[in-house]
Amino acid sequence: MSCEPWQCAEVSATKKANPIQKPEIAVAMIKKAARPILIVGSNAVDRPMEGKQLIDFLIDFANASKVPVVATAHMVSEFLKRGYTPAGFMSAMDIGNRLVDPEWQGLDGKGHPDLVLMVGLPYYMEGLILSGLMHFAPELKTMTIDNLYHPHASWSFPNASLETWAENLKVMTQKFKDGGN
Repeated sequence: MSCEPWQCAEVSATKKANPIQKPEIAVAMIKKAARPILIVGSNAVDRPMEGKQLIDFLIDFANASKVPVVATAHMVSEFLKRGYTPAGFMSAMDIGNRLVDPEWQGLDGKGHPDLVLMVGLPYYMEGLILSGLMHFAPELKTMTIDNLYHPHASWSFPNASLETWAENLKVMTQKFKDGGN
């Protein structure tokens, strides 16, 4: 597994994402967060793994972890088709702008998120949003749960195969179902 940006021009500044070597570490960080959110992009229906789409893994994860989901692009209809109602839906750039705003009180109006999980966005778009958050909301922690390393995140899984990615998502979901044990 590599901790190099998936796109060669995606170079971070002096600080780059800490690699998440085990899914249990990601679970511990998510549990530690008071107000995490999960932003799901349009590629969540383009990534078949083990006979399922990425969105199906994410619904299992969201149900187990209770992390509120923000659906971007056309993803709200994909979630609804599968019987899952996301906490919110808006464009990826809109949620990126809201996260930079320290006055925004989150999807439920009860406080600004402290951890942003991102998955399934086009790589270049996710990189731009993460770069914006890194520079204009430096106190906000970010984590990508994609199979491609994102240097602008606080934490990111290294580049990995679809099989490893599916296994990571299954382990994370199971750890939440088991209460983290």
